Amino acid sequence: MENQIITPKKTIFSGIQPSGTLTLGNYIGALRNFTLLQDEYNCIYCVVDMHAITVRQNPADLRRRCLELAATYIACGLDPKKNIIYCQSHVSGHAELGWILNCYTYMGELQRMTQYKDKAAKHADNINAGLFTYPVLMAADILLYQADLVPIGADQKQHLELTRDIAQRFNGVYGDVFTVPEGYFGKVGSRVMSLQDPTRKMSKSDPEDCYIAILDPADVIRRKVKRAVTDSDAEIRYDPENKPGVSNLLSIIAAMTGDSIENVVNDLSGQGYGTLKNRVSECVIETLAPIQEEHKRLMADKAYLQGILDENAQRANAIAMRTLRKVQKKIGFAARG
Repeated sequence: MENQIITPKKTIFSGIQPSGTLTLGNYIGALRNFTLLQDEYNCIYCVVDMHAITVRQNPADLRRRCLELAATYIACGLDPKKNIIYCQSHVSGHAELGWILNCYTYMGELQRMTQYKDKAAKHADNINAGLFTYPVLMAADILLYQADLVPIGADQKQHLELTRDIAQRFNGVYGDVFTVPEGYFGKVGSRVMSLQDPTRKMSKSDPEDCYIAILDPADVIRRKVKRAVTDSDAEIRYDPENKPGVSNLLSIIAAMTGDSIENVVNDLSGQGYGTLKNRVSECVIETLAPIQEEHKRLMADKAYLQGILDENAQRANAIAMRTLRKVQKKIGFAARG
């Protein structure tokens, strides 16, 4: 029997803030696809609670949302044995590496970050240093685990480029210390747009009627879809430029059913917008129901969830410490006994 060359699995790192409700867009664009990666890659999913505090948080709400997000990951099909699902604040290496990388990042680079400008405008009464150095902590999150790939959207490309710049700068001084990560663009479903402004992506930071949350009850889903913007032309056809609202609803049906948009349009040919919206509601409710049921079951057993987070934090910490100790040695920190 010939010797087989076993190629090590690549590492994927992804972080989501526990600062709001995950939407149908998050499910279609990310969470649903994550389940397809867990056998092919070493997957690390971080609840980035340290990032969340750049905006003032209610402590009890933040703690609850951390558990809820972990439960959502698992309810969507991520196996906590195959993947590492943990809280950022449970691994001190994030903060330690973040400080070190601050010293290898230039002010001008951070001043050019468009997200900083946007958030500073939204939170003018709380423009804190954490908001400014947020991208450096994000770089530490990724580099700490020697991540090869990072699933990103268009709004995160600038942050990933900065991460790559920091890694290359550090490697240029100290040798091959960090893996330089690349963006991961998987087989992503149709981009889900806002129900009230279908020219913009669905976002959890928008008013509630603009998005469908993964945990929305059936009656709430029906109400939101019923109020979704369409147009005065009664024809059901896929035309994102001229009929963005109708096209968005058709995309959601296609994503939920796995059918092609062409088949969805043909199936609804000659029907009214009421029928279209009913079909959207049915598809979304049917898809999300088992996820919501599993989430409810997990949240009823907080000791189990906490055990997963504790165990996974230990696994994450073991990986993180290897990188951190190497970095500390490279830059000349005092040796540890």
